[in-house]
Amino acid sequence: MNLSDLHIDKTWTLFLDRDGVINKKIDHDYVRNLEMFKWIDGSKEAIVSLSKIFEKIIVVTNQQGIGKGLMTENDLNEIHSFMKSEIEQSGGGIDAVYFSPHLKEENNSMRKPGTGMLLKAKQDFPEIEFAKSILVGDSVSDMEMADKLKLIKIWVGNKKSEYLNTDFCFKSLFEFSNTINKF
Repeated sequence: MNLSDLHIDKTWTLFLDRDGVINKKIDHDYVRNLEMFKWIDGSKEAIVSLSKIFEKIIVVTNQQGIGKGLMTENDLNEIHSFMKSEIEQSGGGIDAVYFSPHLKEENNSMRKPGTGMLLKAKQDFPEIEFAKSILVGDSVSDMEMADKLKLIKIWVGNKKSEYLNTDFCFKSLFEFSNTINKF
């Protein structure tokens, strides 16, 4: 399968993981406040470009730093408001951000690889069709979540996909954006 075979248009939805896709991950820590949020090179431009292709762009992110008491929901909302504002000022948009504050041990369905965030997005935006949706992530839990609802799975990052059923692999969101914009 090639990306061009998907015939992506404004009826499609793009789901994005946050840490490692949009902003730089911090090894053995969390992006706990706005000062710690650093864009991955080209990710803001990629989202602006992808906004012209996809009907909806939705961020889905595990944020157990809240559950661990390392940050508050207000801290997270400040980060997301900044992220959305920066993208809007550049001419793009993120339609919604869903997050799971739950600890991994809780096995809450909202936390990836559970599908709760995707199902909540579908509830809030009934026009979403999972068969016409792509998830871009950098972890096995992202790919497992996408698999459960049959989304197209795109792995991004410098390390090779650890998930055998990944549909496509790119070094970055920017590389994915540049590739999809050729069609």
